[in-house]
Amino acid sequence: MTDLPPNQENRIAVVIPSFRVKSHIIEVLNGIGPAVWRIFVVDDCCPDGSGDFVRQHCRDPRVEVLRNKQNLGVGGAVLAGYRAAVAAGADVIVKIDGDGQMDPALLSHFVAPIISGEADYAKGNRFYNLENVRSMPPVRLAGNAVLSFMTKFSSGYWNIFDPTNGYTAIHANVVRILPLQKIKKRYFFESDMLFRLNTVRAKVVDIPMLARYANEKSNLSVHKVITEFFWHNVANGCKRIFYSYFLRDFSVATLELIFGLLLLIGGGIFGAIEWIIHARQNTFASTGTVMLSALPVLSGLQLLLAFINYDVATVPANAIHGQLVAEEQSQKEGES
Repeated sequence: MTDLPPNQENRIAVVIPSFRVKSHIIEVLNGIGPAVWRIFVVDDCCPDGSGDFVRQHCRDPRVEVLRNKQNLGVGGAVLAGYRAAVAAGADVIVKIDGDGQMDPALLSHFVAPIISGEADYAKGNRFYNLENVRSMPPVRLAGNAVLSFMTKFSSGYWNIFDPTNGYTAIHANVVRILPLQKIKKRYFFESDMLFRLNTVRAKVVDIPMLARYANEKSNLSVHKVITEFFWHNVANGCKRIFYSYFLRDFSVATLELIFGLLLLIGGGIFGAIEWIIHARQNTFASTGTVMLSALPVLSGLQLLLAFINYDVATVPANAIHGQLVAEEQSQKEGES
């Protein structure tokens, strides 16, 4: 497909990962309005040949079909679409699924905060409307609550919810500075994306949206939440804290974290040892011994709570893509 000239000031591209979505993909494509400049359908080595299906049944000149030589998962498909959109000259890139669960009519709501300079990355939040939450299957509701808490810790975006929501929009200049090769490519993609965005201090906002569920079986696996997601989030959380509070900066919050952990762990170990000793001797510990254990534990908890409060207060509050655009223009002027 030949390149199309931009028809608006902000060139909006849409990326649609395509894997076994033949029954919905054409309807999704038909629902994308004229404000969109280019559409990249990424056939993630689909066994149903969804890429060929789109080429045969879609006549929209904005649509370009990309192919992954092997199945890389939803993250791998999205990243392939990101690279193609950036190379084509897109300004804002929206990702929606091809299964009909994401309403293309909401696209403008995701793009608006990025174009206005309010945010670098916008993502859907199905939990904003309490009435809408009631319609969610209990397994989805419980699983997303657990995932949201873990992702808040690992990403540092304490102000967002529904981290596995795949309806997103991002500024192309932010994509350019992300280490795309390091981002997880399968189920953990959305959560890992948030962690990577925090490393560049990008601003993320939630966009309220309705959950659209029929009678389909939930793909949310409790086993995946407890194992894969848990350990990935723990690893990302530790890396984020090291980057933010030891590598980039060393502040009062760093001291609160260090001494809080030392006091909590030290007091806990001392108390456990004394409990074992007195249990074997069938005696009661003295008041002083109890205090020597309790005070460090309580002080450590207070320091850790102060650290968390500081971490919550330092969520990225300013969009960075405007600065990136200015730096890019300045560099081009310097080269000329």
